[in-house]
Amino acid sequence: MKLQEGKCLDVWIPRGLVSSGAEILSAFTSAEGLCALSLSWEGDQITNLQPIQTEPVSSLKMLLPRFAEPHAHIDKAFTWREAPNLNGNYQEALETNLNEQRKRTLQAVYLRAERSLSLAVKNGYRAIRSHVDSFGSCTDQNWEALLDLRSKWNSLIELQLVALVPLEYWSTEQGKDLAVGISAVGGLLGGVLVPPFDRKVSRNLLIQMFKLANQLGCGIDLHIDESQMQPAAGLSLLVQVLDHIELDVPLTCSHSSSMGLLPSRDLRYLAERLARHQVKVVALPLTNAWLLGRKERTTPVQRPIAPISQLQEAGVTVAVGGDNVQDPWFPLGNFDPIALMSLSLPIAQLAPWKRLGLAPFTTSAAAVMNLEWDGIIQIGCPADFVLLDANSWSEALSSPPSREVMINGSWIANRSESKNNLIEFLG
Repeated sequence: MKLQEGKCLDVWIPRGLVSSGAEILSAFTSAEGLCALSLSWEGDQITNLQPIQTEPVSSLKMLLPRFAEPHAHIDKAFTWREAPNLNGNYQEALETNLNEQRKRTLQAVYLRAERSLSLAVKNGYRAIRSHVDSFGSCTDQNWEALLDLRSKWNSLIELQLVALVPLEYWSTEQGKDLAVGISAVGGLLGGVLVPPFDRKVSRNLLIQMFKLANQLGCGIDLHIDESQMQPAAGLSLLVQVLDHIELDVPLTCSHSSSMGLLPSRDLRYLAERLARHQVKVVALPLTNAWLLGRKERTTPVQRPIAPISQLQEAGVTVAVGGDNVQDPWFPLGNFDPIALMSLSLPIAQLAPWKRLGLAPFTTSAAAVMNLEWDGIIQIGCPADFVLLDANSWSEALSSPPSREVMINGSWIANRSESKNNLIEFLG
């Protein structure tokens, strides 16, 4: 449905997501850092933001900016049923995924990717960065389906695509041809650097990849150190390469899991070097907690996870992503940003009532993806919001609440609406 212009809401908004200003500083703020504010919009922009003059009541709902998912795999989402990884380990996930790739069809990729986008929009995402299997027979059909869907859904959600291939592929003629094609459609170059690996060979592969990215102006997003062995071996090699080559494009390191196993002093030194080179990190606590550190009949008491707080302390921009959704790598998930926050809270000890606990899901995710809007709510920002039927973080995260989603000043229809009508609602 369409909203008339000049609408207003009285809501709770996290203090860390509200622009600074004397009038905002006077707003009533709850113990969980939620400000009681009156928000007005006209058309697709916020026109006014003021403290609520009367005492806030418990009936106020929580308002958040639409979210950004910095790391997903929508070409393989929802394949768990036909390609389960019942042992839950990394090697079996890889083998099962490769077997599933050989059986993929264009229609299957299209249907599950569109299901992913439909759920993401309804649950409150405004952007997704998806890594795309781009090696072997499935490459063309993966990209054909996702580029078509990117165009079809662009009025509702931004879709960024990363070509996921073995690192050595970018040094081949086929890889260089693929990179040219990826550049032409605004994609990013991806790859995997996980120990054990030959340091000299991998160093040369990184150099070749970085030179190619510079030449084409393609950003880079690497799967790196998704492992419990040789802590931070990939990141250590990466910063050594960056010490000797000028990289002119944005670089994101996804996973960075084993870095958390470093001694504190080594961890701090590496984090500072990453910050110096302006490397951004995407932590993926759910998939990493599920896959890594497994030993038969043993509950892991130490798990590889990106050291989010230590990286933030060093000045590194860190986002949290959902990664895999119901595929061989992770059996759960539903493209729900509130559920992602809820599940990440105990694993990574990220408290959303603290600014640095909320940033990885909001402003830092937008920064990693280089989105036009940083997610800060202020006059003139987009009227793109998620309105939660909850009046505290505890209530919102205890079970994903019902919600309403606003896109460009208009509320989208409820969850039961068909995806075709969802696409057409702005038309």
